[in-house]
Amino acid sequence: MIAYIFPGQGSQFPGMGKDLYENSPIAKELFDQADDILGFGIKKLMFEGTAEDLMQTKVTQPCVFLHSVISVLSLGENFNPGVTAGHSLGEFSALTAAGALTFADGLTLVSKRAAAMQKCCETQKSAMAAVLGLEDEVIEKVCAEVTATGKTVVAANFNCPGQIVISGTEEGVDEASKQLEAAGAKRVVKLQVSGAFHSPLMDPAKVELEAAIAATKFSAPKCPVYQNVDAMPHTDPEEIKANLISQLTSPVRWTKSIQNMISNGVAEFVECGPGNVLTGLMRKIDRGVKAGHLA
Repeated sequence: MIAYIFPGQGSQFPGMGKDLYENSPIAKELFDQADDILGFGIKKLMFEGTAEDLMQTKVTQPCVFLHSVISVLSLGENFNPGVTAGHSLGEFSALTAAGALTFADGLTLVSKRAAAMQKCCETQKSAMAAVLGLEDEVIEKVCAEVTATGKTVVAANFNCPGQIVISGTEEGVDEASKQLEAAGAKRVVKLQVSGAFHSPLMDPAKVELEAAIAATKFSAPKCPVYQNVDAMPHTDPEEIKANLISQLTSPVRWTKSIQNMISNGVAEFVECGPGNVLTGLMRKIDRGVKAGHLA
C-alpha cells in the first residue's frame, strides 16, 4: 500500500509550482482558479516572489497547499492513494487530495487558517525551537515545569526520534531551551517562524478556524487520512472536522503517524509538494521503508 504525504509550512521556495503551471493543463487551470478563489495573484507570488515574500504565514500556507495539492491532482486517474497524511498545514492538503474537501473549499480554509494564525503571531511575542538528541519524555517534563512558572511552552511537533519542536512564548522557549541543553540536548535551534504554532497561544485562531470549518462541507475521503492529533486513520467527516480544529493547539504526532501507517500495511511513502523534509524524516523514523518524492 502507498501513502501520499504532504509537507507543512517551511518547505516553500521561490519559483515553486512554476514548472507544474507550464507543463500541465490541469495545473494551469487550478492555479488560475486559485487567483479567483483568493482574490489576489497568488501564482505570481509563488512563481516570481522572493524567499522573504513567501515567509509570511498568511502567504506561505496557501502557497504550500497549492503546490502540494496541484501536484497530485495533475496526475488525474493515476493518483490512487492507499492512505494520505500531512504534517500540520499538510493535513489540509492530504484531506483535499483524498476528496474530503473540494479544491476551492480546501484552499479557502487554508487561507482563513493562515490569516487567523498570522493575527495570533502579531499580537503576542512567541517562538519555536527544534530540540535535537533528547528523549520525548525529558522534553515534555521540562516544558511542563517551565509552563508551571507562568512561561508557556509545550512540545509541538514530534517529527522523528531525537527531533522535537517546542513552541510557546519567547520567554518560555528561551527558558526551556536553556534547561534542555543542560539536560543533555545535542542542540536547540530557534526556528525562523512567526509564531507559536501547535500551542495554547493559537487559541484565538482556533476559534476563527472552528467557525470556518463548521460552515464548510466535508465528504468521506476516498481513503483513510491519518490525522496529526491522534496519529490514527479517519474517514468520518465529523471526526475529521473535530481533529482539524484541535490540531491548531495540539502537537503534531508525526513519528507515531508514520509508525502506525507502517504497522497497518504501508510499504511505500511518496512526498507530494515542495521540498523533501518529510522524506528526510522518514529515514530517521524507519530506514527499511521505501520513501521518495513525487516525480
